Amino acid sequence: MNSDSVRPAVTELRLSAFKSHRGVTLPLTPLTLLSGGSGSGKSSALQAYEILARLGSGESLARAVGEVAGSPTACVPAGARPDEQGRRGFRIGCTVDGPAGPVSLDLAVQAEPELRIVGERLTGGGETLLTTALTDPTRPAVQAAWHTAGATPVTRAPLPDDRLGTSLLPLRVAGKTAGQRLVLAAAEQVVVALRSAFVCDPRPEVMRGARAGGMGAAAGEGGGSGTDGGGGAGRAAGARGSARGGGSGAGRGKPVSVGGSGGAGAAGGAAGTWGAGRKGSGGAGGAGGWGREAGEQRDEGRLRSACDNLPAVLDRTSRECARRHAVLVASVREACAGPVEGLRAVPRQPGEPGEGAAAGPGVVGRGGPAGPAGPQAGPGAAGAAGVRAVLDRGELGELPVEQLGDGELRFVALALVLLTGPGVLAMDPVAEVPSAHQQMTVMADGMDRCMDRRQARELVSLAVRMAERGHVRLLGTVRDPAVAEGLPGVQVLHLEA
Repeated sequence: MNSDSVRPAVTELRLSAFKSHRGVTLPLTPLTLLSGGSGSGKSSALQAYEILARLGSGESLARAVGEVAGSPTACVPAGARPDEQGRRGFRIGCTVDGPAGPVSLDLAVQAEPELRIVGERLTGGGETLLTTALTDPTRPAVQAAWHTAGATPVTRAPLPDDRLGTSLLPLRVAGKTAGQRLVLAAAEQVVVALRSAFVCDPRPEVMRGARAGGMGAAAGEGGGSGTDGGGGAGRAAGARGSARGGGSGAGRGKPVSVGGSGGAGAAGGAAGTWGAGRKGSGGAGGAGGWGREAGEQRDEGRLRSACDNLPAVLDRTSRECARRHAVLVASVREACAGPVEGLRAVPRQPGEPGEGAAAGPGVVGRGGPAGPAGPQAGPGAAGAAGVRAVLDRGELGELPVEQLGDGELRFVALALVLLTGPGVLAMDPVAEVPSAHQQMTVMADGMDRCMDRRQARELVSLAVRMAERGHVRLLGTVRDPAVAEGLPGVQVLHLEA
């Protein structure tokens, strides 16, 4: 990719037929907040984005939908009637701007009677780059055709109907003709943008439970609804049925990395972000995010969606970048009641509550590994139990962060996310593309939950400052759009119920 070009980013989200939305197009700027009353579809919009992001990261359709929505039928628009074959589904899409220009991706997903992608369309550069269609309902494959512009205008081949075809193109397209290179550039742009998303939902009850040795008590939440934990994958695992295991010649493996070989660390710490240039993060799944399988070791130094390992991450980030840590402390000082002179991780004392908590079953937020596996023994695993986060109150002494109010605790976690990079978050960016060429998108549903207006405004102000640097984008939902009034570069979209 051209280092002088704009970093790939999703600039439009299309909800053609998804839950309560029909024919809705949402323009996305570097800092977009969705507001509206209960039932207006704010959370649904973020769920559609997350499904696309998970598919772009190589997840199967069943896992992506199950983790986010709980069941495929939950995504079907209200009142949608089945056709003569009893089929119902949903349609979502997005536009990604980047070096290849605007590239549009649109998906048609059948939710009933069987979950599958029945149509996919990728367009860019004035060309239709990829189309897929279901031609034989008895086979677990769609017929794909992609742009070639050579002796043969298009190439046709089957692709699995439970994977995003765009993410599989690097496996299939040789790149010998100008048309093939356009297809590869567009596909890489879309995959880079989608895989650069991090869903953040700090949960104070989980953060306190993890520190107090209550990780096991909260484990049921992680596997219950499929929205915050890994249990959704198990629910969806049988959606396709054992009969779908037959071979179609299309292959059902996950996509491999896009681009060439190399490490994410080539760009160094882009813009000073924590962990932005961390080497050895690996390819798909290497970052410990959506691409990871159950049972793999979790890195306690990478912040998870629920932020239950906040102390271990603070211990790392405070040592890696003093300048960014000072910005974090200054923001926390503005948001928290009482004096704040510092924020740091300190060793736990023997016998203190939380010591040894990492040995039990853990809570995994969105983006964590599926299934019941918890933290494993190994490097970093002892960090969650070995340190705790405290606020330095000056003459008032130290205050453990778990004793903060819910709004203050959520503020600390979200501020830390905005100040970090992919190397510090449990996500799955494209490791072969340097960090300087990527732009992380933070998705925060209920961003101002539990916060008062002063705290929420300070958080949005911090997001404005970080978005100006060009490495962080934010898509969040808020109850009170007034928290963004007068702040430059903030787009507030009001959704009607």
